[in-house]
Amino acid sequence: MEKLYADRTGKSAHLDRYAASAALKNAEADAKRAHDRGRIYTGSVALTDQTVTKVDAAGKIPNATVSSCLDISNWQTVDAETKKPVPLPENRLTRFLIVSTIEKYPKGWRVISDEPQGKSC
Repeated sequence: MEKLYADRTGKSAHLDRYAASAALKNAEADAKRAHDRGRIYTGSVALTDQTVTKVDAAGKIPNATVSSCLDISNWQTVDAETKKPVPLPENRLTRFLIVSTIEKYPKGWRVISDEPQGKSC
Protein backbone atom coordinates (compact mmCIF):
# COMPACT_ATOMS: atom_id res chain seq x y z
CA MET A 1 0.00 0.00 0.00
CA GLU A 2 2.79 2.41 0.88
CA LYS A 3 4.38 2.00 -2.55
CA LEU A 4 1.06 2.32 -4.39
CA TYR A 5 0.15 5.61 -2.72
CA ALA A 6 3.70 7.02 -2.96
CA ASP A 7 4.12 6.33 -6.69
CA ARG A 8 1.86 8.38 -8.97
CA THR A 9 2.27 5.76 -11.73
CA GLY A 10 1.34 2.92 -9.36
CA LYS A 11 3.70 0.62 -11.26
CA SER A 12 6.17 -0.10 -8.46
CA ALA A 13 3.59 -1.38 -5.99
CA HIS A 14 2.86 -4.90 -7.31
CA LEU A 15 -0.14 -4.86 -4.98
CA ASP A 16 -1.61 -7.87 -6.79
CA ARG A 17 0.95 -10.00 -4.93
CA TYR A 18 -0.84 -9.16 -1.67
CA ALA A 19 -4.41 -8.21 -2.54
CA ALA A 20 -7.18 -9.37 -4.88
CA SER A 21 -10.84 -8.82 -5.59
CA ALA A 22 -12.49 -5.80 -3.92
CA ALA A 23 -9.45 -4.98 -1.76
CA LEU A 24 -7.21 -4.60 -4.82
CA LYS A 25 -9.77 -2.65 -6.86
CA ASN A 26 -10.62 -0.31 -3.97
CA ALA A 27 -6.97 0.40 -3.14
CA GLU A 28 -6.08 1.11 -6.77
CA ALA A 29 -9.12 3.39 -7.22
CA ASP A 30 -8.43 5.26 -3.96
CA ALA A 31 -4.78 5.79 -4.85
CA LYS A 32 -5.76 6.98 -8.34
CA ARG A 33 -8.17 9.55 -6.82
CA ALA A 34 -5.38 10.87 -4.61
CA HIS A 35 -2.90 10.97 -7.50
CA ASP A 36 -5.44 12.70 -9.75
CA ARG A 37 -5.69 15.42 -7.05
CA GLY A 38 -1.89 15.78 -7.11
CA ARG A 39 -1.31 14.00 -3.81
CA ILE A 40 1.00 11.22 -2.73
CA TYR A 41 1.56 9.59 0.64
CA THR A 42 4.96 9.29 2.28
CA GLY A 43 6.12 7.54 5.41
CA SER A 44 5.01 4.23 6.79
CA VAL A 45 1.92 2.29 7.81
CA ALA A 46 1.90 -0.27 10.60
CA LEU A 47 -0.43 -3.15 11.42
CA THR A 48 -0.45 -4.23 15.04
CA ASP A 49 -2.50 -6.43 17.33
CA GLN A 50 -3.49 -8.85 14.56
CA THR A 51 -6.00 -11.42 15.74
CA VAL A 52 -7.46 -14.19 13.62
CA THR A 53 -11.16 -14.17 14.41
CA LYS A 54 -12.37 -16.83 11.96
CA VAL A 55 -10.81 -19.58 9.83
CA ASP A 56 -12.32 -21.81 7.17
CA ALA A 57 -9.49 -24.10 6.05
CA ALA A 58 -11.78 -26.86 4.74
CA GLY A 59 -13.82 -24.80 2.27
CA LYS A 60 -13.37 -24.68 -1.49
CA ILE A 61 -11.17 -21.59 -1.00
CA PRO A 62 -9.44 -21.52 2.40
CA ASN A 63 -10.00 -18.15 4.06
CA ALA A 64 -9.67 -16.30 7.32
CA THR A 65 -10.85 -13.09 8.96
CA VAL A 66 -8.26 -10.97 10.73
CA SER A 67 -8.82 -8.02 13.05
CA SER A 68 -5.93 -5.52 13.26
CA CYS A 69 -5.04 -2.04 14.37
CA LEU A 70 -4.04 0.06 11.35
CA ASP A 71 -1.68 2.86 12.34
CA ILE A 72 -1.32 5.58 9.70
CA SER A 73 0.07 8.21 12.09
CA ASN A 74 3.46 8.12 10.29
CA TRP A 75 1.92 8.28 6.82
CA GLN A 76 1.74 11.81 5.49
CA THR A 77 -0.33 13.24 2.64
CA VAL A 78 1.85 15.58 0.57
CA ASP A 79 1.54 17.60 -2.61
CA ALA A 80 3.16 15.47 -5.33
CA GLU A 81 4.93 18.47 -6.91
CA THR A 82 6.06 20.50 -3.90
CA LYS A 83 6.34 17.61 -1.41
CA LYS A 84 4.74 19.91 1.17
CA PRO A 85 2.21 18.40 3.63
CA VAL A 86 -1.48 18.74 2.76
CA PRO A 87 -3.65 19.96 5.65
CA LEU A 88 -5.98 17.25 6.99
CA PRO A 89 -8.81 17.34 9.54
CA GLU A 90 -7.58 17.42 13.13
CA ASN A 91 -10.16 14.85 14.26
CA ARG A 92 -9.31 12.12 11.73
CA LEU A 93 -8.45 8.70 13.09
CA THR A 94 -4.80 7.74 12.64
CA ARG A 95 -5.03 4.43 14.54
CA PHE A 96 -8.17 2.45 13.85
CA LEU A 97 -9.58 -1.05 13.90
CA ILE A 98 -9.76 -2.81 10.53
CA VAL A 99 -11.21 -6.22 9.71
CA SER A 100 -9.73 -8.02 6.71
CA THR A 101 -10.75 -11.17 4.88
CA ILE A 102 -7.92 -13.14 3.32
CA GLU A 103 -8.02 -16.09 0.92
CA LYS A 104 -5.44 -18.68 0.01
CA TYR A 105 -4.32 -18.36 -3.62
CA PRO A 106 -1.90 -20.70 -5.42
CA LYS A 107 0.98 -18.26 -4.78
CA GLY A 108 0.04 -17.33 -1.20
CA TRP A 109 -2.59 -15.54 0.84
CA ARG A 110 -4.28 -12.41 -0.54
CA VAL A 111 -6.39 -9.75 1.18
CA ILE A 112 -9.74 -9.71 -0.58
CA SER A 113 -11.56 -7.17 1.59
CA ASP A 114 -10.72 -4.57 4.22
CA GLU A 115 -13.35 -2.96 6.38
CA PRO A 116 -12.34 -0.04 8.62
CA GLN A 117 -14.50 -0.18 11.72
CA GLY A 118 -14.58 3.57 12.38
CA LYS A 119 -13.22 3.27 15.88
CA SER A 120 -9.90 3.92 17.49
CA CYS A 121 -7.56 1.18 18.70
